[in-house]
Amino acid sequence: MSHEGGKHRHFTLIVVPDGGQESKSYRISYRRVRFLAGALGLLTLMLAVMAGSWWYLAARVARVGDVTALETQLEQMLADSVRVQDLAEQLAEIERQYEAIRGLFAASAAEVPSEVWLPPASGSVRLASEVRRTLGPTLPDVWPLTQPGFVTRGLIDDELGEHPGIDIAVPTDSYVRASGGGTVVDVGDDDVYGRFVVIQHPDGYSSLYGHASMTLVVLGQQVRQREVIAVSGSTGHSTAPHLHFEILLDGQVVDPLTMVSQP
Repeated sequence: MSHEGGKHRHFTLIVVPDGGQESKSYRISYRRVRFLAGALGLLTLMLAVMAGSWWYLAARVARVGDVTALETQLEQMLADSVRVQDLAEQLAEIERQYEAIRGLFAASAAEVPSEVWLPPASGSVRLASEVRRTLGPTLPDVWPLTQPGFVTRGLIDDELGEHPGIDIAVPTDSYVRASGGGTVVDVGDDDVYGRFVVIQHPDGYSSLYGHASMTLVVLGQQVRQREVIAVSGSTGHSTAPHLHFEILLDGQVVDPLTMVSQP
C-alpha cells in the first residue's frame, strides 16, 4: 500500500508468476475498492431479491396447481358418490326382486292350501269315483296352483301380439291343480305348450295347463276341482319353470284373472 501526495490511498497488488517470469503489480485505489464492494453488495442484494421473488412465484404456482388438483379430485369424488348412490339403489331393487323370486322357491307349508286333492292310488278307484260323483263339474274359478307363484305375463290380444292366457312362475315340480271340475278332453305333448292338459267344464268353459314336467291324468278322465292333474316344468317353448294357464268360453279367450284370484 502507498500514498500519492498523502491524499489518495491505494492498494498495490504484486503478482509473482511461477517459473521465474517477471512479476506484475496492480494498483487499486481505496475509492475503487469501496465502489466495487458496494456494487458487489448491491448485486448480491438484487440476486437475493430476485431469488426470493422466484421462490414466491414458484410457491404460488404450486399452490394454484394444488388447488386445481384438489378441485379436480373433489369433482371426481362427487361423481363417484353419485355413482355409488345409483349402484346402491340398483342393488336394493335387485335384492327386492331376489326376495320375491326366492319366496317362490322357498314356500312354507303354511302357503299350501288345505283343499288339495291328489290323484288316488290304483286301489282306491271306487272311493275316488264316489268323490267325483258327489262333487261333479264346476266352473274354473280356483287358482290353478298350490302356491301363489308370480304372474310374469298377462293376457295379450292386440296388434302387438297374442298371448291367450297368463304365465305363472313357480319352481319345477310344483303341484298343478284343476281350476274347476270336469272332463279331460285333451292331454299330450305340444311344441309350444310342452306337456299340457285341457279340461272341459260346464256352460261352455274349458281350461288349459301348459309346460308341465309331468301330467297325471288321461284322456276322458273325470277330475274334481283342486285335483292335482300335473306338476309344473319348462317343457315346450319355455325359458324357465312356469305354468301357462288359459280359460276359454265357447272357444273364445277369457282373461283368467277375471275368474280366479291369486292367493
